[in-house]
Amino acid sequence: MKLILKIGKFLGKLIVGILILLLFLGGCYRIFSPKPVPSGKLVNVDGTNIHVRVEGEKKKLPTVIIEAGAHSNTDMLHWIAQGLKDNTRVIRYDRDGKWFSESSHIEGRAPEFYARQLHELLEKIGEKPPYILVGHSMGGPYSRIFRDLYPNEVKGIVFIDSSHPEQWNRLAQKELVPKGQAKLLKIGSILADLGILGIYNKTLGKAPYQGDGLPKEVYRRSQSLIYNSGDVYNMFLRENELTNEVLKRAGRAKKLDSLPVLVFTATEQYKESQKEKYRKAGIDPEKQLQLWFGMQKELKELSSQGKQIIMNASHGSIITKKTNADVINKEILLLSANIGTEK
Repeated sequence: MKLILKIGKFLGKLIVGILILLLFLGGCYRIFSPKPVPSGKLVNVDGTNIHVRVEGEKKKLPTVIIEAGAHSNTDMLHWIAQGLKDNTRVIRYDRDGKWFSESSHIEGRAPEFYARQLHELLEKIGEKPPYILVGHSMGGPYSRIFRDLYPNEVKGIVFIDSSHPEQWNRLAQKELVPKGQAKLLKIGSILADLGILGIYNKTLGKAPYQGDGLPKEVYRRSQSLIYNSGDVYNMFLRENELTNEVLKRAGRAKKLDSLPVLVFTATEQYKESQKEKYRKAGIDPEKQLQLWFGMQKELKELSSQGKQIIMNASHGSIITKKTNADVINKEILLLSANIGTEK
């Protein structure tokens, strides 16, 4: 019995010692390691610094504004911006509290908050309409709300595998972040702020490149922020709470009438490697895919000038692979040219 107690005490002291060591190393990492540097500039909007990148010259074509998805950021949009900036003005930014943008910490914010903040950001940096809005994933509903509030400023919308207002009602997945994953994000937030994730990545983790076509330096910049800032994880959780209201508000937006609309739909929403997981959960992946295609078609039908393009890509690689971005950019520039020549 005494031996068991001695072993228990030893193990307890060992665990406490390891925790103290981790906290010490994490603190040193937070103090001495270089902080991730934003690729764009920070613009003060009502006391909150919003990260924005402005590329290309303002020409006869409308300015393109790119809205990232819920778990995405300005770097994920690299190839879209690169393929457009030689022909027109391109703006990409991180929404309030997201990645390099600060959080305004406003409680109970309405879904329109982000559209109004973007509008003020554009005014602050001296940008003027007309605009073409390009939204990937949840960026689509945010774009619809912006257009609903400022219809005279928007001359076209591009949905890239965009979320649909009815998706939680129709698909098996009922939320952006499942409850189990939400708990992991809360833990990740604490570990990142303590510097423990940074130490792990620096010494043991060395996460392999998973940028799915993005340049390695671009991918690693956004990854470094994940290991350095708990705010990234907290934003995932905040956005999860807001998603339902944003989708509902987008669903209440006025129809797009004859506004030029492009809809790009990915075919690999349910990859072969994941199909067995869905089946074990009692979900028919083929049925889910057909439901998704149906909702994408509905986005096209929001306008009498809607056009849908099916792409052999996943939800992420549709923007992260240059070959996919090239296809999208070609269509955006055609749409821009047609709008630019309208009288």
